[in-house]
Order: sequence, then C-alpha cells, then structure tokens
Amino acid sequence: MSERARDSEDNDERVTLTHGSGGQATRDLVSGTLAAGFEDAPDSLVGLQDWDDGAVLPFGGERLVVTTDTHVIQPPFFPGGDIGRLAVSGTVNDLAVMGATEVRGLTSAVVVEANYPRRNLERIAESMSETCREASAPVVSGDTKVMGNGELDGVTINTTGVGIAEHVTPDSGLSPDDVVLVTGTIGEHGISLLAEREGIDFEAELASDVQPLNGLLGTALAVGGESITAMKDPTRTGLAGALNEMARKSDVGIEISDERVPVTDDVTGAGELLGLDPYQIANEGVAIMGVEPTAAERVLAALRDHPKGENAAAIGKAIGDYRGRVVLDTGIGNRYMREPSKEVVPRIC
Repeated sequence: MSERARDSEDNDERVTLTHGSGGQATRDLVSGTLAAGFEDAPDSLVGLQDWDDGAVLPFGGERLVVTTDTHVIQPPFFPGGDIGRLAVSGTVNDLAVMGATEVRGLTSAVVVEANYPRRNLERIAESMSETCREASAPVVSGDTKVMGNGELDGVTINTTGVGIAEHVTPDSGLSPDDVVLVTGTIGEHGISLLAEREGIDFEAELASDVQPLNGLLGTALAVGGESITAMKDPTRTGLAGALNEMARKSDVGIEISDERVPVTDDVTGAGELLGLDPYQIANEGVAIMGVEPTAAERVLAALRDHPKGENAAAIGKAIGDYRGRVVLDTGIGNRYMREPSKEVVPRIC
C-alpha cells in the first residue's frame, strides 16, 4: 500500500469537526460507534434509539424526562450571554421541548484548564445561577475537574436535567396538516458569535438569543395541551436541520413559507455578506412546535402574549407528500430546504 493510500485510510478512521456538526455525520458517529453497544431501557417511552432531545421513562405513574448535554463554545463570553447561560438554557430547553417545562433539578460538571482566570470562572458561575433563577431550575449536584495547561480549551460544562412531563412532545409526532410554529426570530446566536469571534463589525446590534424557554413553552402547553404534537429546538444545524429531522422521523413532508419565517434584517444582511443561510445557523433561544390546526391560532396567540414569544410565527405545515423532506416556498418557486451536510461556520456551540 502506498503512503498516500495509508494516509487516506488513516484519515477515514479519525473523528473530524464535521462529526460534531449535529447533522448526518454526527448521527453516523453516534449510531455506528458511541451508541452501538447500548440498548433502550425495557420500559422507556422515548429512549436512546429515538434520537430525541431527551429520554422519557415511566416513574411512579408519571413521565420522567432526562437529558444531558456538554457545552463548548468560543468565545466563552459573547453579546447576549456566555457559556454558563448557554449550559443552563440548553439543558432546560431540551427538557422543555419534551414537555417537561418544570425542572426538578440540574447537575453541573465543570472541567477547567489549569491557569484559567478565576475571575472568568466567577463570571460563568454567576451567569449560571442567574439563568437558573430565571428558569426556576435548581442545580442539585455537580462535579469539578481541572485539566493540565493545554489539555483543554479553557472550560467545558456538562449539565444534566430531570423533569416531569404531563404531555410528552417528541420531535417525531407530526401528522399531515399540523401547523408548524416557531417561537422567535432565527439565526441570531450563530451570526452574533461568528461576528464576535472573527472581529467583524456589521454596524448592527447583533446578540445571541440564548435563553431558557420552559416558561414560554409551559404557557403554550397550558393552552394547547395534547393538541401540541411535536417540539424541537433548532440548535447546531439551525431551522433547516431541525425541520428535516422532524420530517424524517415523523414520516411527513413539511412545507414552509419563506416570507413567514421571522428573521431580522441584521441577520439577513450579515448572512448575505458572509454567504451564510440563516436557516442553517444555530439558535439557542427558539423552539419549533407542531400544533393541530384547530388549536394553532390560540397557541400562537399565547406565545405572542409571552415576553419571550413576541416574534412567534406560523411558518408552514406538515403535509402528506414529500415525506422526509422540507419544501420551501420562496414566493417565486419551491426548493428543498436541506440540512447542513458539514460544519457551516467555525464551531459556535
């Protein structure tokens, strides 16, 4: 075998940043390697093999939702938030989109690089505690590790959350004619972080949307109940990735109207300058909902009445055609809205 062939074969066996993008490469890595030897709990209602935002287990007549996430981001401090707010919000939101909007408890494991500035760690801890108060989500246990200098890029935070769901809202629950809602404007997290990291001045007030959504989604569930059929937060792969995953897992098509998707002019303009599609940019304070047609208007009204849902919109519906695909009506024709096939921009979450 030639040296070039050996190098190519060796590269095929290595993990790349694309494997962390949240798209097909991530699914291949997890299903083929990391989760290959595990099985779902025998009595799980939603388990590992469902690839949802959390697991759902029967517990004393209730539905226990469990989720975990590890948070890495550069820079760790950015307009609108920091890694601490991200860590709490991300796990709270993963619980909330499963229907567990009242958090019973969080765990927090912090891994810090030696020589990391203690003042930065204090800022992160304070941000986490403030976000916990905002979400009414207590941290009940934790762990701390310190790695050698150069063995870690600053700080990494893992958070695990537990809650109870009266009504479970899996991302696979869409049926034809369900109305698709989004709770706010998209693309702000990814665009603002990229601008901060690269020192780009767009002469616009860009800031991350990172925030806990359990209060907002709890309000929607109180109004819509079981008429809310599915929820998902469009994080790493953006709106496009989340919608494609929902379509694929629900075995429906999804038809989206381009003009109805809420995107700020600042995000649109920055995306055009950078050649980035706002539909493929990460969000950290937005959720997608599927709602039965008879309840869609009142759920949308409830979202808009909440301070965190003022820009909520009905952007499309599930359809019986184009199963597993997302069709975007651009106003002058239709095209498929595809999920990112690789890392769209430098890692931003």
